[in-house]
Amino acid sequence: MSEQQTAKLSIIVPVYNDPAGASGTIESLLPQLGGDATLTVVDNNSNDDTPHVVAECITESDQATLCFEQERQSSYAARNTGTQETDSEILAFVDADMTVPDDWLESALHEFETTNADYMGCNVELTLPDNPTLAARHDHHTGFPIEQYLEYQQFVPTCCLFVRRHVFEDVGLFDHRLTSGGDKEFGNRVHEAGYKMHFAEDVTMSHPTRNSLRALIKKDRRVGRGLCQLQQYYPERYGEPGIPPRPSGIKSPDRDLPTSDRAAFSALSTFLTGVRGLGYYREYLEYVRGSNNEANSGPPTLE
Repeated sequence: MSEQQTAKLSIIVPVYNDPAGASGTIESLLPQLGGDATLTVVDNNSNDDTPHVVAECITESDQATLCFEQERQSSYAARNTGTQETDSEILAFVDADMTVPDDWLESALHEFETTNADYMGCNVELTLPDNPTLAARHDHHTGFPIEQYLEYQQFVPTCCLFVRRHVFEDVGLFDHRLTSGGDKEFGNRVHEAGYKMHFAEDVTMSHPTRNSLRALIKKDRRVGRGLCQLQQYYPERYGEPGIPPRPSGIKSPDRDLPTSDRAAFSALSTFLTGVRGLGYYREYLEYVRGSNNEANSGPPTLE
């Protein structure tokens, strides 16, 4: 394998139809690459100019490559492809709309090594646009409580995740069958296997808010589908399909908010819970009809 493939750490960025997000992420990551760190961008069969934009962004870097996942439309499949493309000891997963400060990688690696963690999540700060909408303010207030996810649900979102390669070799890769929830399912597998999980509170990344109701609806519909798929594939862990799991409560509006914001956020949260329910039952109907034949395939292994 090439020097690119055998570096100590590989940053894996899946992308689908997001040239602006991908270029911003790559721009923030490239200056931090070196002999021990490389970047692998995985295009998930984009039908716009994303691959061209990514190729232009990395054209002058010997430490960055572009590869493709075209067989399956799934961010988890793209992350698996990126993992399989390297022999790196440590895999860092970053989404294509994230940005990081200049010392992010150095700080993250220091935290990862000094804590002897096997699985680590970074802190994520959501950035608001000028004149934010209600949707953006709601997303800013409720999004990415990484520490609580790790403490109460034993997982870290894949936008800010570090994992040692031997963990994948032991428990398998991400479950590419899942529309959403693959980060939770993988984290739960890692927890059950007894690996050390850690939250790096002082290692911060930035993620833009979702700024429209349409964007929030799209996300929550996908989350609802993923909740049902988790039950289809792992009923012993998440319950039998037919009854959605109860909301965790992590995203409840803060009691210190002004009354008007609390009321608006509560109403929007109730509406989005309904959207998740619709996504859940759409997936459940497919399950009842027996049109999903992947229940016994399981996540892929890393060989």
